[in-house]
Amino acid sequence: MTPVTNTPAKTHLWLRAETKADEHRSALTPTHAAALLARGTFQITVESDPQRIFPDSEFAAVGCTLAPSHSWRTQAPAEAIILGLKELTPEDTFPLTHNHIHFAHCFKHQAGWYKTLKRFHNGNGTLYDLEFLNDEHGRRVAAFGFMAGFAGAAVGLDVWASASPADRTNFPSISAFPNEAALLTHIKARLAARAGGQLPKVLVIGALGRCGRGAVDMLRKAGLPESHIAQWDLNETKRGGPFPEIATDYDVFINCIYLSSPIPPFLTRHELDLPNRKLSVLVDVSCDPNNPHNPIPVYGESISTFVKPTITTDQGLHVVAIDHLPSLLPREASEMFVADLLPSLVELENGLGARVWREARQLFEKKVGEAKSEYPNEFSS
Repeated sequence: MTPVTNTPAKTHLWLRAETKADEHRSALTPTHAAALLARGTFQITVESDPQRIFPDSEFAAVGCTLAPSHSWRTQAPAEAIILGLKELTPEDTFPLTHNHIHFAHCFKHQAGWYKTLKRFHNGNGTLYDLEFLNDEHGRRVAAFGFMAGFAGAAVGLDVWASASPADRTNFPSISAFPNEAALLTHIKARLAARAGGQLPKVLVIGALGRCGRGAVDMLRKAGLPESHIAQWDLNETKRGGPFPEIATDYDVFINCIYLSSPIPPFLTRHELDLPNRKLSVLVDVSCDPNNPHNPIPVYGESISTFVKPTITTDQGLHVVAIDHLPSLLPREASEMFVADLLPSLVELENGLGARVWREARQLFEKKVGEAKSEYPNEFSS
């Protein structure tokens, strides 16, 4: 008699469609889906997503199963891990029963944070936030920081190159570029067309991090000389802000810091009223205006979008505060990000017990505890 053997269940990843407008990136690419499937320990379902830079056919070609958009809500089996990129639709309130992996933007007490955590609590689901997956040294295992800085600097230069303040206020919608070369061609042409052929002086704060390095890389590739690129990091900001020279010495300010604790503001409305102000464009790549410790509290809590890229304050500052800037180069950004994330995804073949996932769950549970403590009536209902 042939002995009966039990085939171990495969880890089921369910790549959901994104709900955020103009989000073209993906938390999994066909290239890396193929690598996971080749291990023989994964099953991958991919929802159709007309916004995604990778067409359904590329996923089907490597062996993924296709599913309708947003079908995870009713069709994903309980054991499936729902993989996405950006936060779920905030208007939805139904309980979340699955294990979810995505950027939720709620662990730093952003607006509505407890409502997001309540949905997981009510459904007994778990959030493994991509922003807080760390290696053994406490560094993020994967991040879009470099591409965010790169794209943010590009949009900032594009806005600055506008002929007039009115053109910056009414800056036209932007859309994804097929590749870096196409983006650079566009930015160089915009700068060349600027009256007088002048180039802006640009300040990057957080210049030594992933995001800051990306911003500086774009500025150099766009043709700015080193004398026009100021790079600040901890050493330059340790004396504590505000820093009036941000307003008086630079045309464009690009904020690239990762805010993990309260710091004095870099720039306030007072500096924007200085008579010798030069600053006209602020690119807040960090884009955390809802954070109570936001270091550039000059433009309220609204963010801009690909459809309307700039916010013009009552002091005439043109602000770019788009929270998915890497979507300007979605294919390259996704490939770079998922390449870094892949080792952690591979560890899912043994369940969610690996250190990176275990610590992410512990953080989630801690944040749920904070929400329950701060909003007890919400969690008792």
